[in-house]
Amino acid sequence: MSERRRFITTASGLVAAAATAAIVDAPHVIAQPKIQWRMSTAFSAAFDVHLRAAQQMAKVVEEASGGRFQIAVFPGGQIMQPFECFDAASQGKIDAFMANSYYWTDRKYRQHGPEEEPAVEWFSTVPFGMNTEGMSAWFLQGDGLKLWEETYAPFNLVPRPGPGVAPQMAGWFRKKTTTIADFKGLKMRIGTGLGGKVYVKAGGTAVLTPGADIYAELERGVIDAAEWIGPHDDMKLGLHTTARYYYYPGWHEAGTMTEFVFNKKAYEGLPVELRRILDHAAAAVQVYGLSDYHAKNALALEHLKMDFKGKVEIIQLPGPVLRDLRKLAAEVVREQSEKTPMARKVHASFSKFQALVGPWDHVAEGAYHQLVEG
Repeated sequence: MSERRRFITTASGLVAAAATAAIVDAPHVIAQPKIQWRMSTAFSAAFDVHLRAAQQMAKVVEEASGGRFQIAVFPGGQIMQPFECFDAASQGKIDAFMANSYYWTDRKYRQHGPEEEPAVEWFSTVPFGMNTEGMSAWFLQGDGLKLWEETYAPFNLVPRPGPGVAPQMAGWFRKKTTTIADFKGLKMRIGTGLGGKVYVKAGGTAVLTPGADIYAELERGVIDAAEWIGPHDDMKLGLHTTARYYYYPGWHEAGTMTEFVFNKKAYEGLPVELRRILDHAAAAVQVYGLSDYHAKNALALEHLKMDFKGKVEIIQLPGPVLRDLRKLAAEVVREQSEKTPMARKVHASFSKFQALVGPWDHVAEGAYHQLVEG
């Protein structure tokens, strides 16, 4: 009996000691080491819609993880130049970046092989392609995201769709455009490789310039025209003071989607619940960013119309010009899609999905918008 009492007493002591240890150690469990990432963007601090979206994603991640996962966001030019972030994330120098996938067709992919990989263009936008709703549906309801992951996998990167920044404007021009012939000899700053190639087919020159440098080049006459995004961001750059004619629609960027991209090792090294938080944060910011873009452009367009009347002309591209551009765009898209097996696969998927949602867009919204505009 005494042996039994001794055993119970000893066991009780051990349980009590374990409980005490658990209480003492509990703060260490709660205050476990934080995971801290660095994210650079391809956009300077002047582009508040883009920067705010990246910051919002970091905020959602931190709040949803209870502070366990923090992402420091740096605008382009702060810790690296805007177009350096792809390689930096690929090599593990940073953990993530925000950009547009069409930036990487030539400059970055050539470092990994003899060919360009034009497939990356389709994940951002295609001339006369789907709108932002169609793009989001292709990524999340079709196989767009799966193909995007496959395209980026050789570079140790994991992509996720960012906010849509479309529809955009066709851009700022120093001279009026009345026919397709007016593009001959034109030096045009344009961010999209596919859209730029359309201008080249029309006889112009496409120039890829970081957003922060567009004003200086247009103001000095280094380029004759420039597209950036829409009224809000364009006015922040001061483009409305460098060219008179502001054309629409942005046929080259009808459904532009930005991207959040993560270093694969860093992403896969996260606990599963933090990976899911990161994925859902990117999805949430699609909504926040698109609504921010939509509202700010509406205000900026009104500002342009009211305060710069007589100095700026907001003009629709003539129907014949748009039809000619569409024909040239079809040639460019076909040519680029045939360059690599991945581009062929991505283009086939994109085209099939656009053919699916296009008729619905026409029935659901096309006639309505024509009526409202009329």
